[in-house]
Amino acid sequence: MTAFANLVEHLADLLQPLFHGSSAAAAIILFTAFVRLLVHPLSRAAARGQRARAALQPRVAELRKRHAKDPKKLQQAVMALHAEEKVSPLSGCFPSLFQLPAFFLLYHLFSNPEIGGRTNGLLTHRLLAAPLGDRWADALTGDGLLGPAGLVYLGLFALVAAVATFNYRRMKLVMAANPMTVNVGGGGEAVPGLASAAKFAPFVSFFTLFSVAAMPLAAALYMVTSTTWSAAERALLYRWQLTPQTSDRAGARTGTQSST
Repeated sequence: MTAFANLVEHLADLLQPLFHGSSAAAAIILFTAFVRLLVHPLSRAAARGQRARAALQPRVAELRKRHAKDPKKLQQAVMALHAEEKVSPLSGCFPSLFQLPAFFLLYHLFSNPEIGGRTNGLLTHRLLAAPLGDRWADALTGDGLLGPAGLVYLGLFALVAAVATFNYRRMKLVMAANPMTVNVGGGGEAVPGLASAAKFAPFVSFFTLFSVAAMPLAAALYMVTSTTWSAAERALLYRWQLTPQTSDRAGARTGTQSST
């Protein structure tokens, strides 16, 4: 923890001539961008895996029809299909998992009054008028909602809401281009809870607002920067999702290949 605190302090010192009292906040944003750059190859691999899994959906649907009454056999068949096509169902989790250590380091760094037996000097740094170790509740009990610190949080909330709205609209476009078929052969829902999850998914990004309000400002800065990066990255890497994926044609190609 001490080494990480020294790293943030040195980076803040380098940025101080440009950002003055907000140099530590700028250091956190740059650190977040650096972490996301390191994780970007995993994000690209996850996008390739997602596209490969999407291409397998017609064959997975056929397996669901074939093994509708035997969930264990269906699971084995789907796993065998993924292994045969060298598609990992877990590849999409890796980018988020590799970011967790950096996020928790920042969270604990700006939550502890002492680091290595010394006073945590990073807590004196601010983003404009808001201390990096404070939360939104501290701003409300201080100068109030429209006070200097409160306005910083309102600006962050506005940015998060804008990114969440972008994600919401993009998700709706993706779902319109590729509507999910939740019924297989009239035998009920193909995957339990799929219809409910599909309706709920576009709203997930808005829950970032609650996280930003509850955590120290430094950790909130990391989350806002990372969320904004993710929105732009997904729009770039997953732009193929906006093209209708016609499962009938894919299934027809699969059937043609198997018959030959």
